[in-house]
Amino acid sequence: MRSEQVSTPFDEEIEELRAAYQAQLAQIGELQARMREVTGTATAKAQAMKVTVGPQGELLSVEFPTGAYRGMAPKELADLIVSTVREAREKATAALAEIMAPHLPQGLDAEQLLRGTGDVKQLIPSEAAMPDAVREYVDRGRPA
Repeated sequence: MRSEQVSTPFDEEIEELRAAYQAQLAQIGELQARMREVTGTATAKAQAMKVTVGPQGELLSVEFPTGAYRGMAPKELADLIVSTVREAREKATAALAEIMAPHLPQGLDAEQLLRGTGDVKQLIPSEAAMPDAVREYVDRGRPA
């Protein structure tokens, strides 16, 4: 004779939590994929150069659409490179922040977080969110 286990409301809540967790994992995977595709591109004045950076600010390409850079002094060209890369990185950071913002706790600035100036503690709630039945189980043990 085979005994069947009776499902309780507690078991149903656990399954709902598991399903919600799996859905969050899938959403995080999609979010990561979108974030990996982010780039930032900036073009310097007089189109002397154009740069593209990846999501972490890594330099992906440098182009010189015109010959304008040829007449620049080395320091002027160096400053142009630095400022153009900085602008492209700022654009990439803004694009990442736009993707991340809807998934962060309210009040947490995604750009500040990406720049390392945001309060990372805001990412973790002060108390774990859980249904009342689960909270009761954690606090008192499995209900009868």
